[in-house]
Amino acid sequence: METQKTFTYRIRFHGRGGQGAKVASRILGTAAFLGGLYAQDFPLYGAERRGAPILACTRISSEPILERGVINNPDIIIIMDETLLDDTAANPLSDLKKGGIVFINSTHTPEEIKTKYHLTEQTITLDITKISLELLGKPILSTLAGGVASKITNVGENFLRQAVEMEVSEIIQDKEIIEKNIKAALHCFLSTPSVKIDMMEIVYRNNPVISVPFEPATISSPTVNSVANTPLRKTGNWRVFKPVWNYDACTKCMICVNRCPDSCISINEEGFPFTDYNNCKGCMICMEECPSKAIEKKREVHAW
Repeated sequence: METQKTFTYRIRFHGRGGQGAKVASRILGTAAFLGGLYAQDFPLYGAERRGAPILACTRISSEPILERGVINNPDIIIIMDETLLDDTAANPLSDLKKGGIVFINSTHTPEEIKTKYHLTEQTITLDITKISLELLGKPILSTLAGGVASKITNVGENFLRQAVEMEVSEIIQDKEIIEKNIKAALHCFLSTPSVKIDMMEIVYRNNPVISVPFEPATISSPTVNSVANTPLRKTGNWRVFKPVWNYDACTKCMICVNRCPDSCISINEEGFPFTDYNNCKGCMICMEECPSKAIEKKREVHAW
């Protein structure tokens, strides 16, 4: 009897806590399931805090999926925060298969990204943060990343619409917000170019046992106790907006210094406050508390 082969897409989502990588992976998995495919989606739980690197995985196949565990050799990588590319601990581009596809949420062109990060595989870029701010009013990227991933994996537009409605409805009940998320997802779906996925087919039926490699402690355990861990993390990397001072209006009242929850504001030689942008998270509490309105909110457009 001739061995029957199956196709399986392995997709890995990389984002930061609060951006919605887990929900994005669920949207893709649900959309694929509604389209008649087998699907498996799950997050990798670890540092569950806002801004921390987060990983989620989705597998899509034409037949039952026998693999389990974190995807170590993805066919498709969805990077929801470009600053993760410079994070050696997150290392989102690791083990991408030859002929695979990388999507990066960025204002830069694919050619600029490939030159900057020495990429040779297919690369797609789209500023989904801008789309999210315009359509949702917040930098929440879950449904938008789900829309991008659905386009790359050729999941139908109608199945994406249904999946977004199903998944978002489990989180919020406001129909207007749900419709906005559907609109944002479809916008990203239509804005993402079609690509060819060039990957090996996997034989399951004659080889049901999947080998799971042993991971050393440097990979499998947290690095929160590493020397100089905090400076390496640069918590300001995931900031969407940054505070900018107008010293002509500043009265040096120092309320911003006292209100900053992360002690990121210091005083310069002239007595004016300034921000440590490596660690400022962009909460904009300083702007809200400034009585003279001397602080302006500006979007971080480029990661480099």
